[in-house]
Amino acid sequence: MWSKITTGLALLVAIFGASAARATTIERMSLEKMSRTAKVIVRARCVGNSTHQDAGEIWTFTNFAVEEVWRGAAPAQITVRLLGGRAGNLTSSVSGVPRFHEGEEVLLFLEPTSRGDFSVVSWEQGTFRVRRDPATGRESATQDTASFATFNPTTRRYEAAGIRRAPLELLHARVDAALRSAEGAAK
Repeated sequence: MWSKITTGLALLVAIFGASAARATTIERMSLEKMSRTAKVIVRARCVGNSTHQDAGEIWTFTNFAVEEVWRGAAPAQITVRLLGGRAGNLTSSVSGVPRFHEGEEVLLFLEPTSRGDFSVVSWEQGTFRVRRDPATGRESATQDTASFATFNPTTRRYEAAGIRRAPLELLHARVDAALRSAEGAAK
């Protein structure tokens, strides 16, 4: 009898544990908080992706050529490690994790990992796609969370909100102001 109860409990734990493992909740962060949280902020161009299994998980490694450093220090080329991807016949998809395409230009808010590569702060929130207006040459950036729902603790609701088509120079000014404000508060 105890064997049936133990087996039943183990099955319930497996079912509910698997459901919880698939859930992704990202709490909304302001640009100012992300600026203070990120150890490195770069404008970069994607040069390629690779996918590998590591410690039982599938990871996508994206290489970027760094074009400009807004915070911290970064080498000329960096690798960003994010959960999910395709390895052989296995596919792992994680909601909220950005994916990058060769040639695209992005602004990334990064944290170094213990393995010497980087992770994006708050995944899609820390990812901005850079666009250049062909008519004017002006550059703008749109945050990936402009189309991905994040949890707003104030309203206690999931909402798709993010920065859309912000002129890059204004975005840079806001990041600089947030960093200066944080430095002033630390003194």
